[in-house]
Amino acid sequence: MPINHCKICRQQGQKLFLKGERCLSPKCVFIKRPTPPGPKGKRRRRQLSEYGRELRQKQGLKRWYNLGEQQFKNYVKKILGRRGQNLKDPAILLIQVLEKRLDNIVFRLGFAKSRAQARQMVSHGYFMVNGKSTKIPSFQLKKNDTLQIRISKSQKTMLQNLKPLLKKQTPPVWLMLDAEKMEGKVIGEPTLEEAAPPAEIPTVFEFYSR
Repeated sequence: MPINHCKICRQQGQKLFLKGERCLSPKCVFIKRPTPPGPKGKRRRRQLSEYGRELRQKQGLKRWYNLGEQQFKNYVKKILGRRGQNLKDPAILLIQVLEKRLDNIVFRLGFAKSRAQARQMVSHGYFMVNGKSTKIPSFQLKKNDTLQIRISKSQKTMLQNLKPLLKKQTPPVWLMLDAEKMEGKVIGEPTLEEAAPPAEIPTVFEFYSR
């Protein structure tokens, strides 16, 4: 059964931009129906318990990055296990790990309209990292890594009109985009402010610390 992204946003009570450009258009279902899904008489949002609030924050961030529960939990637990080692803010660490995933970088550079599409493209072998084909969406890029579209995939329908769109794209400051060559490069580290996640990250840690 296909995922109903609009229903997810209505359940969360906020736009998660899961459908790319459509979420920015007047056709966005959340704009027309911001109330929770379900029978009309029961759509009023109830006040959440502390657990419910933590759960909603966790679900929002997990869905924002298009991750499964176990995969997302592993990221959080790994950072929780490093507490007390005089590391930087755990919230920043988590966002940096999530932002530097290959599928997220493909999305941030504008090669895909959504993270879901980016994940599919990576899995189908559309991209190379540092000249080597990589089909792992969770692959972690680091500073000075480069990303290119494989020549054998460049004539695919979804990429034929990509170059004009890339020329209008403004990637995060930690990424560099060469629209003409359709290449990207990691030149810095993601920041919490620029990533602007739809969740209170400390609350996500509190949920998994129970």
